[in-house]
Amino acid sequence: MKKIKILLQYDGTAYSGWQIQPDRITIQGLIEDALKQITGSETRIIAAGRTDAGVHAIEQVAAFRTDSNHSPDVFRRALNGILPPDIRILSATYVDEDFHPRYSAKSKRYVYIINNSSIKNPFLIRFSYHVSQKLDTEKMKRAAEYLLGRHDFKAFQGSGCSAKTTIREIKSLEITELTSLEFLAFRFEGRYLKISIEANAFLRFMVRNIVGTLIEIGRGRMEPQEMERILNSRDRRSAGPTAPAQGLFLERVFY
Repeated sequence: MKKIKILLQYDGTAYSGWQIQPDRITIQGLIEDALKQITGSETRIIAAGRTDAGVHAIEQVAAFRTDSNHSPDVFRRALNGILPPDIRILSATYVDEDFHPRYSAKSKRYVYIINNSSIKNPFLIRFSYHVSQKLDTEKMKRAAEYLLGRHDFKAFQGSGCSAKTTIREIKSLEITELTSLEFLAFRFEGRYLKISIEANAFLRFMVRNIVGTLIEIGRGRMEPQEMERILNSRDRRSAGPTAPAQGLFLERVFY
């Protein structure tokens, strides 16, 4: 048996997330179906992160074992020939048996895009969350500082999370204000916020719950120092709402 690592990206709009679910179309399910067409046998694929329904990936990492004689590049080309066009395999390589997409990762970085312009952009609806009220980024940045480092993030844990511990370490949390976004060959002027979070691991909905809380602070409904109270409360009810999925991207996995 050989192990092959793939680097892939996808627009998650049409899918119920990465993980296989009964009667739902998922990224994992489509790839495993495609692998069966290629090899003729059941093949399980494991990803670095189980992105939720509607969440996108710029660089997702996954791996599978196979006894097929096909080279990694043949798998790449064959998968791209079978998968829908909104899922693309960027590369495929052999890796050692001890490589695990999730457990071998040192950290992951997610990015959340907020369209904070007064008018909703029809071309960015699938890839950003529109908040028309101007957000106070300075307050959001002050609040974000409380989250840096190793903490218990139970207050930001989504329901249905099976993690054995809610302790996580956020290595960086940056909020950048942009005056334009480039899309295809076009530049859209406006006000956009890019929230970038890198951590050793994430709980279910953790990024979206943090973003939702930061938005509440940016709106003036909470003060920045309340982030510390929320964190220490370990109570999901004390934090802000879950931000919508479409603004979230798995940007990179670090090994």
